[in-house]
Amino acid sequence: MNIWKQRLEKQSTSTILVAVAVMLIALLLPSKIALLGTTLFFVLFSILKPQQSILFLVIYVNIRPFLLEVNSGMKLIGDLIIFVVFAWTLFHYRHNLRSLFTFKWFEWSYFAFILFGSIVGILNHVTPMSIIFQIRTFIIMYLLYYIISRMTLTNKWLQQLAWATVWVNVVMSLHGLVEKLSLRQWLLPEEWKYKVLSATNAVRIYGLAGNPNSLALSLFFGIIGIIYLQHAYQQNKYKWTFRVLLVLFFGILVLTYSRGTWISAVVFGIVFILMTKKWYLLKRLMIAGVASIILIYYPVNLAVQYIQELSVEVEQKPDGAGSIGGRFGETFDEKNLALMTESGRFFYISKGFEIFGDHPITGTGFGSFGGSATLSYGSPIYDHYGISSDIYGGKYFYSDNQYIQVITETGVIGVLIFALFLLSMLRLFWKSRHTNFGVFMIALWFSTGVSGMYYNIWELKMYTLFYFILLGAFVAFSKPQDTSKPTNG
Repeated sequence: MNIWKQRLEKQSTSTILVAVAVMLIALLLPSKIALLGTTLFFVLFSILKPQQSILFLVIYVNIRPFLLEVNSGMKLIGDLIIFVVFAWTLFHYRHNLRSLFTFKWFEWSYFAFILFGSIVGILNHVTPMSIIFQIRTFIIMYLLYYIISRMTLTNKWLQQLAWATVWVNVVMSLHGLVEKLSLRQWLLPEEWKYKVLSATNAVRIYGLAGNPNSLALSLFFGIIGIIYLQHAYQQNKYKWTFRVLLVLFFGILVLTYSRGTWISAVVFGIVFILMTKKWYLLKRLMIAGVASIILIYYPVNLAVQYIQELSVEVEQKPDGAGSIGGRFGETFDEKNLALMTESGRFFYISKGFEIFGDHPITGTGFGSFGGSATLSYGSPIYDHYGISSDIYGGKYFYSDNQYIQVITETGVIGVLIFALFLLSMLRLFWKSRHTNFGVFMIALWFSTGVSGMYYNIWELKMYTLFYFILLGAFVAFSKPQDTSKPTNG
């Protein structure tokens, strides 16, 4: 029996490696051929191996910005996998319609929020395409929850999820070091190499995610993955591998200078450790954190300074721009505060409340303020509220605050529905607060809530990928396992 299980595990790993190999080969092909080839392969892959295709998504979504920059023919892989596995789920439960149409309170709230925001958007003359784009943003990763919550999962699948998360972060971390030490000249697409960055952002690692905050959030889940695997392999198996990787991930996380992710990670850690009383985790994390500063942060920054001194073309960064203290100091710097008030986060918040003052009950609808849809389609209200000029970024800005977007676009009614969505999830997790998984989801819920203060967190694909996968796994493990349904791992 153990031999059979080991063979299944090896086959699962092999299928993911094959999918990765296909993706890398397609990266080198002309875009049209790559588009056709990946479409055919991943449709078949998703039908035959639905659970493994979800694990592959963890790899693909994290590095998608890099893949698309190199070859636009890679753009459909993620959507293909999700929709094909969704269709697979509908097919396998076709004789159990009750299971397909049974939803929890947080789901009904989520649907109501999306429907309400869409209707209000139509009434406020937001273009249909913009509203559809926004609906897709909210729904696409939710489908992962829908799929996974109806699967029969095993602890081995969770371990495979953790391994996929860890190894993609290993690749991203090593690539990030190359990016940093080469002054953004090696292993990057041409457009990324010559992208003009401010002195503040030039010291940050962007990585394969193409964004330091996205990279930091991925590393946050990578660290969680390592801790989970350390617990799963308690007989000292991979002991030093996990320790080294933990230090590596912490070091790169620091070098992203992502204040928001640092805060969210601390919130997660505090809630989880206090509720589980696993004080040894605090010691483990502190040792890894200190080691990462000594072994990665300072050596890398010293190496970069030396390389900069050798290069006559690289302008030296301002004092403090490349330090942890300097990064936090910028938060309260008078110039930075003035800039955020004139055209940054504070400006968007103040404008959001100004718009809310004119539309307090229903807001202005999806696709009208600071969301992913406005990045592509603009907004019918921007001109009226004086936020269309270039100084404010025109239509190309995120509100960088999920709550002001919800307040502005959906008003009091939308806020109440969204609050029901969030609190219904917390109630679900709280019922399982005596289990490690339940406490984990409570901690992740609080961490996500904090992240919403400085990210449009429910629109961030990389984050919602992890959140909805874990939410689906939590629900799947919380229900009686139906062994009559195939797992198709």
